[in-house]
Amino acid sequence: MSYDFLRGVRVIESSAFIAAPLAGLTLAQFGAEVIRVDMIGGGIDYNRMPVAPSGRSLYWTGLNKGKKSIAVDLRNPAGRELVQRLATAPGPEGGVLLTNIGVPWLDHATLAARRADMISCTIEGNFDGSTAVDYTVNCASGYPLITGTGDTPVNNPFPAWDACCAYQAAMAIACALMSRRQTGAGSELRLALSDVAFSMLSHLGVMTEVEVLGSEREAIGNHIYGAFGRDFVTRDGRRLMVAGVSAGQWRALVDACGLAPELARLAAGIPADFAREADRYAAREAIAAVFEPWFAARPYDEIAALFEARRVCWGPYRSVRDLLADDPRVGEANPLYERMSTAGVGTHWAAGTPVRAPGHPRTAQQPAGLLGEHTDEVLADVLGLDASARAQLHDAHVVAGPQADPTACR
Repeated sequence: MSYDFLRGVRVIESSAFIAAPLAGLTLAQFGAEVIRVDMIGGGIDYNRMPVAPSGRSLYWTGLNKGKKSIAVDLRNPAGRELVQRLATAPGPEGGVLLTNIGVPWLDHATLAARRADMISCTIEGNFDGSTAVDYTVNCASGYPLITGTGDTPVNNPFPAWDACCAYQAAMAIACALMSRRQTGAGSELRLALSDVAFSMLSHLGVMTEVEVLGSEREAIGNHIYGAFGRDFVTRDGRRLMVAGVSAGQWRALVDACGLAPELARLAAGIPADFAREADRYAAREAIAAVFEPWFAARPYDEIAALFEARRVCWGPYRSVRDLLADDPRVGEANPLYERMSTAGVGTHWAAGTPVRAPGHPRTAQQPAGLLGEHTDEVLADVLGLDASARAQLHDAHVVAGPQADPTACR
């Protein structure tokens, strides 16, 4: 589902992988017309796994819902000229480029020479323009050494910094649009993936902890840093996570498990005050040893019912298959999701924007189109090219229409 807050805004997206496409998807879900430009035959992420039997990438179609797709020969000077014209086309809410490709012919100065109020957002690896991806940034963040055990780091399979970067980029573009409406001036926006990651280390006090306190966080496995929380295994082999971060969460967990006397004796012997987060964290291993037999003696269903009744903060470990099968937060009960039919993929659940705005109507979002599906529509509507001019571009192989057979690009 989408909103129309950005209705009338037109964004040209030239991108690959996650951060920039997700930023474009976010803008589209708030009502912007996002036109994704790809090479004829698809860019470097067009066939990325996972792939449907038809050959269509579920990754590509997932990140490009609600966008228009135009296929252009970006190696051809005429194709580059066409994209420059699209990015700088007249209209009060046009003149917006989102990219992580970083090619000179789409730099801000080049486009601003054609349109003075141009807004461009370029996502880079590092602030100096050198290459980095989520996985090479995350390994330098310190987090894999904290989530690991001993000297063995554990990588996060979720590209968290890409996601954070995407939402920063979308917000920056929205702010630049507000500024342009007020001042008439454009903006050059540059956003480095590593800056997003390392700034978060600053915001959360991780860098300052090392610099001021002189301490480096140790590997803590599945414990929650700074409080009490960990995973436990039930009698029937199920695994769940509990969190006792706030005082209320801690009390609910202790009361539900009936372990107040045992924990009071433990606290007195240390000594510690488990009403304090820091004390719970310092004694996390000893506290976990009190809880482990309790979980091991009870089946999952009994624990789940008890925790729900006592409002414990907890959650089960699930596969994605399990999540789709029996989690009420996913699917028909949640207005975030809608059933969508994507060409070459089939019918599936698709998420809209997770933002809920009561009083503002939500509209159904469109599935990702075939590569080049909107080429003629965009050339006609944005650039005003008639059928003859469009035919000449097709004949010269500067542009292409929809890719009828996705496997042909593999």
